[in-house]
Amino acid sequence: MGKDTFAPLPASLLVAMSEFLDPGRGPDQGGDFRVSPSFFIAVFGLGFLLAAFGHLVKSRALIVTGVLLVFLATVLLPIAYGVSN
Repeated sequence: MGKDTFAPLPASLLVAMSEFLDPGRGPDQGGDFRVSPSFFIAVFGLGFLLAAFGHLVKSRALIVTGVLLVFLATVLLPIAYGVSN
């Protein structure tokens, strides 16, 4: 039989994690990132649909394009916007 990976967490670890789960104890949101997320969501959705359609028709070009659009919407565009402001 395999190794048991569902061992209970020690209480000290749960207490440490609870500090991060409280939304009032995080860093102040004082940044200048005030843009509607609808553009990022639209690019993400388009990338997801392209990749899914690429899997259906077995087109590597569509899959790669879709994955790149998802990466662009979730990583590159937010970073570029944050750096430019």
